[in-house]
Amino acid sequence: MTTHTTVTDLSTPVLGTALVPQADTKQTGKDFTSDQEVRWCPGCGDYAVLKAVQGFLPDLGLRRENIVFVSGIGCSSRFPYYLDTYGMHSIHGRAPSIATGIATAREDLSVWVVTGDGDALSIGGNHLIHALRRNVNMTILLFNNRIYGLTKGQYSPTSEAGKITKSTPMGSVDHPFNPVSLTLGAEASFVARTIDSDRKHLTSVLAAAAAHRGTSLVEIYQNCPIFNDGAFDAIKNPDTKADAIIPLVHGEQIRFGATLEDGQGHKCLVRDSGGGVRVAEVSEVAAEEILVHDAHNPDPTLAFAISRLTDSGYLNQSPIGIFRQVLRPTYDDQAREQVALSGGQGDLQALIDGGDVWTVDA
Repeated sequence: MTTHTTVTDLSTPVLGTALVPQADTKQTGKDFTSDQEVRWCPGCGDYAVLKAVQGFLPDLGLRRENIVFVSGIGCSSRFPYYLDTYGMHSIHGRAPSIATGIATAREDLSVWVVTGDGDALSIGGNHLIHALRRNVNMTILLFNNRIYGLTKGQYSPTSEAGKITKSTPMGSVDHPFNPVSLTLGAEASFVARTIDSDRKHLTSVLAAAAAHRGTSLVEIYQNCPIFNDGAFDAIKNPDTKADAIIPLVHGEQIRFGATLEDGQGHKCLVRDSGGGVRVAEVSEVAAEEILVHDAHNPDPTLAFAISRLTDSGYLNQSPIGIFRQVLRPTYDDQAREQVALSGGQGDLQALIDGGDVWTVDA
């Protein structure tokens, strides 16, 4: 596969936070930990993500007062309480819109959104996709536990068909969203998926997402031990995860499964006759047929095809990693440029009065 060179600097952080003032002294995870009692259910995957984020934020080298976390409604949306940064527990589904305003008005802030599969993909669906297409400078963490946890276990937009819950006692008849496919379809410039329990991988993806200039969306598979326990057992169980996780690493062949003598997996991804991708045995295909992952490809077609594997009969297998990482102009940078070109001057009253007047008879 041809490696695209239109974004050759992606291996070096472009930094969506490049203009944010740097911290004066070295910080630790404790500096980003608030004095609030963390209150999630025992065993919730949110704990692992919170710990990873608290441990990662010092690596940004940014002042705490120049970082803001905006959340919607749901279990994951308690996140801002537990971080010693600025934060807002906002309106159901509207966090991306509020974050858009913050990022556009305050270039000196590193803006983060924390949301869940219900919050982001149900009432917040339109807000999410428009933030993605606009490519606003923000990092969105989408916690996906495939259930509504805060409201006690109703099926969510990512619950599998046939899911039996309190709201669907005979099984859900809804067709679920694939968050990564949806995000790629909205032309997001950075799309990734990781797992709550894999601290190393989660941290590496967070670092790449924070360094990206534009909208970064990271789907985090997150276990709900009360209402949907074991939803991701296949990719977490030591006995099955080698065959369940399809690791995506830019520039490397997509191979997985129990290792061969060469230290690589015995399964791989190849193109299928319909233009999509399929899983094959390495021993049954030519080396040149094995897909090489290209996250920097400006055309998201192949990344989209890879994202569909979970919905194409490979229900116990999931691609994990950075699907897409490209550069394109950002909404807030361009909006500020327009303001600068106008001289930053304007007459609000004249705008309200407008140039056209209608007289309406009583």
